[in-house]
Amino acid sequence: MSEATVDVADLRHHGGTDGDGADAPLREDIRLLGRVLGEVIGEQSGDDVLDLVESTRVEAFRVRRSEVDRAELAGRLGNLDVRSANHVIRAFSHFSVLANLAEDIHHERRRRFHRREGSPPQKGSLAATIALLEAERLDPDVVARELTGALVCPVVTAHPTEVRRRTISRVQRQVSELIRRRDRSSPGEAEDAEWSAQLHRAVLTLWQTALLRLSRLRLADEIDEALRYYELSLFEVIPAINAELRRSLRGLWPDAGLLRRPMLLPGSWIGGDRDGNPFVTADAVRRASTRQAETALGHHLAELLVLHDELSMSDRLITPTPELAHLAEVSRDDSRFRADEPYRRALYGIHARLAATAQRVLGSVPGPPPHTVLEPYDTPDELLADLATVDASLRRHGAGALADDRLARLREAVEVFGFHLCGLDMRQNSAVHEEVLGELLAWGGVCPDYAALDEDQRVALLVGELAMRRPLVRPDAELSETARGELDLLTAAAGQVGLLGPRAIPNYVISMCESVSDVLEVAVLLKEVGLLDPDGEDGPTCPVGISPLFETIADLQAAADTLSAVLEQPVYRALLADRGDVQEVMLGYSDSNKDGGYLAANWALYRAELALVDVARREGIRLRLFHGRGGTVGRGGGPSYDAIRAQPPGAVAGALRITEQGEVIAAKYADPDLARRNLEALVAATLEASLLDIEGLGEDADEAYTLLDDLAGRAQDAYRALVHETPGFVEWFRAATPISELAELNIGSRPPSRKAGTSIADLRAIPWVFSWSQARIMLPGWYGTGTALESWVGDDESRLARLQELHRRWPFFRTMLSNMGMVLAKTDLGLAARYAGLVPDEELRHRVFDQIAAEHERSCRMLLAVTGDDHLLADNPSLARSIRNRFPYLEPLHHLQVEMLRRRRSGDDDELVRRNIQLTINGIATALRNSG
Repeated sequence: MSEATVDVADLRHHGGTDGDGADAPLREDIRLLGRVLGEVIGEQSGDDVLDLVESTRVEAFRVRRSEVDRAELAGRLGNLDVRSANHVIRAFSHFSVLANLAEDIHHERRRRFHRREGSPPQKGSLAATIALLEAERLDPDVVARELTGALVCPVVTAHPTEVRRRTISRVQRQVSELIRRRDRSSPGEAEDAEWSAQLHRAVLTLWQTALLRLSRLRLADEIDEALRYYELSLFEVIPAINAELRRSLRGLWPDAGLLRRPMLLPGSWIGGDRDGNPFVTADAVRRASTRQAETALGHHLAELLVLHDELSMSDRLITPTPELAHLAEVSRDDSRFRADEPYRRALYGIHARLAATAQRVLGSVPGPPPHTVLEPYDTPDELLADLATVDASLRRHGAGALADDRLARLREAVEVFGFHLCGLDMRQNSAVHEEVLGELLAWGGVCPDYAALDEDQRVALLVGELAMRRPLVRPDAELSETARGELDLLTAAAGQVGLLGPRAIPNYVISMCESVSDVLEVAVLLKEVGLLDPDGEDGPTCPVGISPLFETIADLQAAADTLSAVLEQPVYRALLADRGDVQEVMLGYSDSNKDGGYLAANWALYRAELALVDVARREGIRLRLFHGRGGTVGRGGGPSYDAIRAQPPGAVAGALRITEQGEVIAAKYADPDLARRNLEALVAATLEASLLDIEGLGEDADEAYTLLDDLAGRAQDAYRALVHETPGFVEWFRAATPISELAELNIGSRPPSRKAGTSIADLRAIPWVFSWSQARIMLPGWYGTGTALESWVGDDESRLARLQELHRRWPFFRTMLSNMGMVLAKTDLGLAARYAGLVPDEELRHRVFDQIAAEHERSCRMLLAVTGDDHLLADNPSLARSIRNRFPYLEPLHHLQVEMLRRRRSGDDDELVRRNIQLTINGIATALRNSG
């Protein structure tokens, strides 16, 4: 933008709290980046384009200040030719990228300031949580019981909402590092000529780099994309958090035997989640797990070489332990230059053994070749034993400080990442299991028509199969493409478990699980490929846990009954005993919301967790919940710390798995500071939810639950009346949002629908939410709640007071309303009306939009009445500032998206029109940050 792009008056209006000096650096960064972008636009595209962009910016800010009517700006932009529109779209999209970057850096800056000033630890940090736990004086036995098998596992998933290209992310990191370097410099050194030139070059590169991919991401690309976050942050941060956590907890309870294994472990679905993704094949499973192993082994090998260079101690000056001397002796390192350097010789030997492991697992060795060939390690524990020998020897001769440095980090890394890096979960829909198993049973002559059996007959048949070792089919059996694909994939998974160990593929998730047979079908399929042994020494064994996923409102309501029925099967209980009596259950936030709306879905999840906890206590098992949350509130998103603390009593119990999806992955893990803050929040909240009484309802719990039952029913009725019962609603949705055009955007390997069809049920929850975000309606994050609250309260002030009390006392209710407030603040019905104008049927256009507008007004009014706040983001000033900073730059993108959609749907087949639509989708998603 030009020199005047962000003037002082504008900054006071949209750059944070007026007069707040703490935000002055953010305003300066935004002004600087806008100025440099303006210079680049002027140089590259000419003054006419810069003048167009600048005048559009000025008008956009006037619209946000209500100085001019929105229709004026829309009309002006609607008259642009397609090339001029492209310039404007690119300019405002790039500024959104730069504004996000400035905000992230400012968050870092404020955290550094508070640390430097000795401020109390920030809520959600490990330090704050440890202080909280210490103040509670908890019983060590209780702590030990609750943290048995403690686990926090963020599971990275590939979903079509990450619109940012890797190339763009790289340039963003360059700009971020330049801003950080300026912050670290002394007065007078900042923004020298070379620094300014580097910033200009980075922004120039950004401007000349295409925001859109030429082709859709392949699954292989998604696998590689996820792995880069290990080098960016996770190799550094995850072991460090585990080490700090172990020190802190053992410091509080030294005799409780806590955390014998790391609590924080990474997971992934990319390459194993084949529910609706035809590209997840046997080759994909092998590629994903192999690339993960390559990443882990490459990291460990590189660290060993650096450690070799650092540990140069001579045995003429120190005396190593006999065990270390033995490692040096068997290393086959005969170099005379290292004859007196036992650590270097020992580490060369360890490197050679690990390289042999890599050769066996991968067929090659990442990094430099070893100095010799030695026997490979069979397990990570063998490598850890050798590293422990190095550690003990260093401490013996007073070099403990060296043992506590790189060696300690490497030992933590091997404990966390092993040879496999992260657990790769498998997932498939229960309907596919039924189809495949039916075919296998028919081919094996066991049952000609499995689908015709009732549930009791199916269970009896499956239990019988699980008692026998014999497979149903031979390897050369003639099967359908579906059955052969599923068997090949599971065979590949079994091979990777054999090669990399049981941590490589820890879980099998069953989508749309509704019955006992749905669970036992998977057990039989695992037996078919040799993963499940029905006749182990101590009973049936299986390294892969079976995790039912309950997704719809009805399935959530039946979840506890389903789990109880599964646990009644002796063969399944025996399998569970082999896994330490730990049962994982996954809860789906996306489909439940699409099914019943925001409030009903959230309450169905809470109720399901309460009921599942009761089942676990009654059956004497440990329940581990896996939360399938998305980035946006409509799919369970929102601040993770608050969300975990809002879980019902007993639902966390030291263990938590949670999905990290779409654009949220980059926002959380692109650099070590961000990654540490987000991972600490997960761990801190898990500890607090496990060890403290968070819910705070006491004897009022049953009454509160009954009240929410009532509210959820009202909200679901209101939601379903619009989405599932209004004639023409699907037609309205497809016309008023870019759902159809979204399918053309090359942002993910997975199709936007599970199957061909035009119904809401056929559509995946992710593009459903994404499309509402693009149109700034955000309907999945609030619709129905206003009606529920208003109809329940009526004119009864005591009822309103009751809701206000629950808001003060109950984290679940408070968090749910806070997240809704965030979504309502991002909703803009003025812009939404522009999208509604795309609906050709005028009567339908008004009939649906009027319902949405009325419910939006009710939801805002009732939310403020319950919270007692005077505006929607009273409890989130950081987001309020962010919205003021960024949303004026969204205004032109929305108007141009609507115009391009109108032209495209009217038959304009200009390729640039199509590209402009895709660019606006990209730019809006970037500015909203959590849109899918």
